[in-house]
Amino acid sequence: MDMSVFDLFKIGIGPSSSHTVGPMVAARRFLLECGSLEQAVGVEAHLYGSLALTGVGHATDKAVILGLMGETPQGVDPDTVEDKLAEAEMDGKLKLLGEKEVPFQYRTGLIWHKQSTLPEHPNGMKFVLQLLDGSIIERIYYSVGGGFITAAGESQARAAEAPSRTVPFPFDTMAELLAQGREHGLSIPHMLRANELARMSELDLDTGLDRIWKVMHDCIAHGLVTEGELPGGLNVKRRAAKLWKQAHCNEGKRVNELPHDATHHVTLYAMAVNEENAAGGRVVTAPTNGAAGIIPAVLRYYAEDCRPSDPVQGIRDFLLTSAAIGMLCKKNASISGAEIGCQGEVGVACAMAAAGLVAALGGSNERIENAAEIGIEHHLGMTCDPIGGLVQIPCIERNGMGAIKAITAASLAMKGDGTHFVSLDNAIETMRQTGADMQVKYKETSLGGLAVHVVTVNHAAC
Repeated sequence: MDMSVFDLFKIGIGPSSSHTVGPMVAARRFLLECGSLEQAVGVEAHLYGSLALTGVGHATDKAVILGLMGETPQGVDPDTVEDKLAEAEMDGKLKLLGEKEVPFQYRTGLIWHKQSTLPEHPNGMKFVLQLLDGSIIERIYYSVGGGFITAAGESQARAAEAPSRTVPFPFDTMAELLAQGREHGLSIPHMLRANELARMSELDLDTGLDRIWKVMHDCIAHGLVTEGELPGGLNVKRRAAKLWKQAHCNEGKRVNELPHDATHHVTLYAMAVNEENAAGGRVVTAPTNGAAGIIPAVLRYYAEDCRPSDPVQGIRDFLLTSAAIGMLCKKNASISGAEIGCQGEVGVACAMAAAGLVAALGGSNERIENAAEIGIEHHLGMTCDPIGGLVQIPCIERNGMGAIKAITAASLAMKGDGTHFVSLDNAIETMRQTGADMQVKYKETSLGGLAVHVVTVNHAAC
């Protein structure tokens, strides 16, 4: 397994890891790989398949332009994005990587190929740099989910190479990870920590994990106090802040307190994050932006409601363990909604959160696997059908429901002895096959499911 915990958890901006984060990274990488930009006189970005069909709703256009400017998902200030884009459009120019100025207009510089896909993945892009002598430099990239990108042919080349096994506990399946645990008498978070320490210092690892949690926590906090309307044209109102107020004190007394208020809070944590994501705010890809609310919500539930004796270490174990599940899902299936539907986003995030919670609570490796398998199993077949191509409906509520499912899965696993009928590896393979069988219109194209039904009903009502 050649992935790190920080590959699965990346700090960036909304609303989509595959349609926003990935294209921004790809655009910047293209220009960096072109070398000197001194002879550049123009640039084009061609967007294919799912990127073209739902790109405007997912802010792919904005992300590409920002990437060409040299911005990065982790470095760009979300509050400055609209001003940067407006200035570039007004001037009719882009400063490539912040250095070389070339003419650029949105309507001609971005070309949307809604009826075409590139061969390696539904999220394909082609960048063209025009040079002074009339020649061009052209590259194709794919955004393969979770902010990961590959150049054309790169994934096949990597697959052909012999795997690099430089970590102490290598694994490509959950069966291998469980076997390592039994052989060495170690927990999954302990083995994942050892693997990370083969790449970095303990200080860097813990500082990185703590930063991930801080950004997640801050995102929840901001979402729980921010009201208003989400961008995109659906006129969707933010709800988390209002519901959070209703759930809390009114002159020292709790309002409408119910026995399940703790889980209601979890739902609001997740919705708060995904409202922030839909607004283009700062989020952590976990493992995607469309599913970014589930892990933070369950982590806050653990820290505040499970009364841990060592919450700092518990949070670190949670993140390491959940990353292991995400790695397995990405390697052996996919975390791209455009490739296998939302089962690969919300389903995987649910499995990751469930496994992480069990690990933080001190559960055995077998219970960790059981929790993750339950999380996957009960999202099999979930389609990705965002209305208007926006990461709003059903995505925001879906994160709230996924967080509750994760806690339920962890609870079931913790109350058992770790034995279960379906292995996590079998569940992941089933998810892969289900995604392969799923019709394209249900895989982040907004051509089927809720995306079409709601529009049809609304038009009929008119």
